[in-house]
Amino acid sequence: MEPQDLSRLISTLGLDLSPEELAPALYHASYANERGVESNERLEFLGDAVLDLTVADILFHRFPDRDEGELTKLRAVLVSRPVLAEIARELNLGDYLFLSPGAEELGVRDRPSVLAAALEAVLGVIFLYKGYEFSRGFVERLYGERIAEAATRRSEDYKSLLQELAQRRFGGLPRYRLLEEEGPDHEKVFTVEVSLGGKRVLGRGRNLKEAEQAAAKRLYLQLEEVTD
Repeated sequence: MEPQDLSRLISTLGLDLSPEELAPALYHASYANERGVESNERLEFLGDAVLDLTVADILFHRFPDRDEGELTKLRAVLVSRPVLAEIARELNLGDYLFLSPGAEELGVRDRPSVLAAALEAVLGVIFLYKGYEFSRGFVERLYGERIAEAATRRSEDYKSLLQELAQRRFGGLPRYRLLEEEGPDHEKVFTVEVSLGGKRVLGRGRNLKEAEQAAAKRLYLQLEEVTD
């Protein structure tokens, strides 16, 4: 796929960039290594930072009644790998990736991590050429109703939030382990351990689900450096 084939994507995104300007955001490492060009990884790094800032800015102004902890949870959901990959698929971004033949055979084009990285790299390019205000508006259009939908989710579903954070930051899932079950049947107390990223914390509750939520909340807030 050559840069001139990116015209449809540029139109879909509502940009006035040239194919040559956007193409580097879609250079997978496999393609870059074969062609002797720079991959999209540096642009992904920039786009990730721009995404964090623009989403935080949007949330801060759209939800003036939410405190720091709630805004942090919302941002974690919105910038998570599953959400980014979902948006990338809606844009058919995978169709425009530049890959080596070997990566193509391995199905790299459809991997959530690759799609999410490419979307962040595209945002990095947009920021470089169009600046912050345009990037902020682009992100707001890109997410559409997802921001409002995320805000209406149950705020105490820390297991889901921890899972999204785990996939985004560690590329894996948290592990839960029942450590103890004590007390009579009508007053049982469950103790659960959750581990992720080298950290382990405990949670207690009157049933297994409550204990897992308590453990997930403690670990999530630790990892996001939010005070309870």
